[in-house]
Amino acid sequence: MSKQVAIVLSGCGVQDGSEIYEATLTLLRLDQLGIAYRCFAPDIAQHEVIDHQHGEAVEESRNVLVESARLARGEISPLDELSASDFDAVILPGGFGAAKNLSNFAEAGSDMVIHDVLREVLIEFHDARKPIGLMCIAPVLVPGLFGHGIAVTIGSDPTVAGAISAMGGLHRTCPVDDIVVDFEHRVVTTPAYMLANSIGEAASGIFKLVERIDEIIDITS
Repeated sequence: MSKQVAIVLSGCGVQDGSEIYEATLTLLRLDQLGIAYRCFAPDIAQHEVIDHQHGEAVEESRNVLVESARLARGEISPLDELSASDFDAVILPGGFGAAKNLSNFAEAGSDMVIHDVLREVLIEFHDARKPIGLMCIAPVLVPGLFGHGIAVTIGSDPTVAGAISAMGGLHRTCPVDDIVVDFEHRVVTTPAYMLANSIGEAASGIFKLVERIDEIIDITS
């Protein structure tokens, strides 16, 4: 059987949803490796809507699932339909949707609350010893989900790294073209656009993350 990877999206656009290049590069590398995937997103209102041309919040309401469908070309399911038993791994692209829609990290920092359904499904993957990939800002979720002492990276931002440490996580400084792997917990992270200055730079680490996820599936299956 073909490997199956779930992708969790958080909207469409770096400022209020999933980072488009990160999501697209993830899907591209999975496809190149012959790995099947399915996208999921929570069926909830966005925390806010940002005008990406001017970087300002606008008085508008959008739905995270509906916006995420733009990235998935309509092939997407509500997050509450995701079951770890149906997939070999799960990957979360970054973008501020991870910090605004999947959690409230953007407002609460180390006191963040994680979306209930996301918490349940990621803990299900973790308990099943299936690999979990996170990129950009999304690794801040790890200590809030799986407890203390799991190594992750968001690159080198001292404020975000400090928040991860405050939540009991282990932050590892990492260049844009590399990954941090916690083999014990099957967690793989990369900085992506926390550090990237171009789509090519983002691709280098994202491709490594997907490739390592693929390798871990082989080891654990």
